[in-house]
Amino acid sequence: MSRQIKWLGVVIMLCYLAAFAKLNQVQVLEASSYNDRPENTRQQLRDFNRPRGDIVTSDGVVLATSEERRADLRYQRVYPEGERYAHLTGYYSFSLGSTGVERTYNSELTGRTPAQQLQALSGFFDESSNEGDVVLTVRSDVQSVAQGALGELTGSVVALDPRSGGVLAMYSNPTYDPNGVSDNNTERAVEVKSFLDTVESRPLLSRAYQDRFFPGSTFKVVTAAAGVESGQVSEGAPNYPVVTSYTPPLTNRAISNFGGSSCGGTLFVILQRSCNAAFAQMAAEELGADPMIEAAEAAGFNDVPPIDLTRPAESVYPTDFGPVVSRPDGRAPVYEDTPALAQTAIGQNDVAATPLQMALVTAGIANGGAIMTPHVMSRVETREGDVVTEYDDSVWRTSMDVETADILRRAMVTVVESGTATGVAIPGFEVGAKTGTAQLGTTPPRSHAWMIAFGGPPGEPPTVAVAVMVQGVAGDGGQTGGRVAGPVARQVLEAALRPG
Repeated sequence: MSRQIKWLGVVIMLCYLAAFAKLNQVQVLEASSYNDRPENTRQQLRDFNRPRGDIVTSDGVVLATSEERRADLRYQRVYPEGERYAHLTGYYSFSLGSTGVERTYNSELTGRTPAQQLQALSGFFDESSNEGDVVLTVRSDVQSVAQGALGELTGSVVALDPRSGGVLAMYSNPTYDPNGVSDNNTERAVEVKSFLDTVESRPLLSRAYQDRFFPGSTFKVVTAAAGVESGQVSEGAPNYPVVTSYTPPLTNRAISNFGGSSCGGTLFVILQRSCNAAFAQMAAEELGADPMIEAAEAAGFNDVPPIDLTRPAESVYPTDFGPVVSRPDGRAPVYEDTPALAQTAIGQNDVAATPLQMALVTAGIANGGAIMTPHVMSRVETREGDVVTEYDDSVWRTSMDVETADILRRAMVTVVESGTATGVAIPGFEVGAKTGTAQLGTTPPRSHAWMIAFGGPPGEPPTVAVAVMVQGVAGDGGQTGGRVAGPVARQVLEAALRPG
C-alpha cells in the first residue's frame, strides 16, 4: 500500500510540475504573443478602460491625453494640438492600433515597465495610479515656428540639439489630425483612416524621417568630409580649376555648374560657391569609391537611424560602382561606373536621404564629429511629477575626426558669411550652413530645395542643427535652396537659439 501511495505522490507531483510549467509558459513566456493576437481584444479593452499617461512637450504643452467618456470604452484618446504634432505623437486607436510616441512608449504610458510595476507594488495600499507621462525634448515654441515657416509648402523641418541628439522640432506637411483616427467609434475611425490612405500627398507619412529625397548639394559636406578624412583634401589643396563643367572618365556627359557659371578654387571657396564641377572631380579623381562610401556610412547612410519613433527610413548611398578598369598614376582608381560616382558627390544619382539624416550630418559637424543618437523622449514622470526614467544620451556614429569637423564647421560658416547661404545669418550668433537644390529633371522643371544649418553663441559649441526640405519646387532650380528653404531654416534657428 505504501508503495502505491508513493507512486501516486510522484504522479501528482509530476502533474503539478507540468501544470506549473505550462502556466508559466502561457502567462510569462508567451504572454506577449497572446496579447498581440488580432483576435485578442482583452488587452485593448483593459487599456481603454483605465487611465493612460499624457504626452507633453519639454515646456509643458499637453499633446496627447485621455478623456473619460460614458461609453463601452471608458477613455478616449484626444490630441489638443491636432495636426501640429501628429507625426510625433502618432495616434492611439482601439481599432487601428498605434504609431509614433504612442506606440514606442506604450509600456510607459500604460504603466507596464518594470520600474512602474515596482512603484505600483510599493504603493499597493494607496489609490495612486502608475501610468507615466512621457515628456518630450520638443519645444512647443520651435515646433510652432517650424509649422508657421513651412506654411503651405510641401516638405519638412527637423531641428536637433547636436550635443544630445534631442529633437527640438520635427514637422512635416501635409499632416493630419490624429483625433479622427483615434475615435473610439470603429466605423468613424476606419472611415477617416481609409480616406487618408487614398490622399495622393500621403499625409500619414512623415517626410521628416519616413521618406527619402535627393539631398542635392547639401551632400557636398559629406564629400568634403571624405576628402579631408582621406588626406587628399585640405583647406589649401587641391586648387580646382575655374571651369563651367567637369566630364568624368568613361563618359562624354559633363556635370555642369548651375546656369553654366564658372567656379573653382580650394575647399572653402568651392563650398561657398557650391561648385558642382569641383566636387565631382574630387570624388572621381582624388578619392574614388571607398573613401566616399566610408564617409557616407560613417555619417549614417545605409543604416536605419535609431530614433524612438515608428518606421524610420534608411538613407541610401550606393556601394557598387563596378570593377576597377584602370589605375592612373597619382589619381583615384577609375571604376566602370565612375561617372555615377562623380554624380553622387553632388547628392544625385542613387543618393537619397531623409531630412532627419541630413540634420544628423549637420549635427555631427557641429558636435566635433560625434553624431548623438536622435530621440524625442526626455523623461517619463509619474502623475505626481516624480521622474521614473530619463533618456540616456549616447553616441550613434563618429562621422569624422575632431579636426575634420572643425574644418567643415568653419567652411560652413564662410558659406553664410560670403556664399550661397547669406540669408540665414543671425546677428549675435555664429551660423554655418549649406544650401542644396536637387533638380528632378521633370517637365515642367521642378526641384527639391534644401538647407542644412547649425548655430550657437560665438566661440561656443553650436546648440542647434537644422535641416529643411521643400519638395518639388516649381522652376528650373537656381538658388532654390537659399531662396525657398533658407527663410524657413532661419526662422527655426532663431526660435531655437532663444532660451527655451
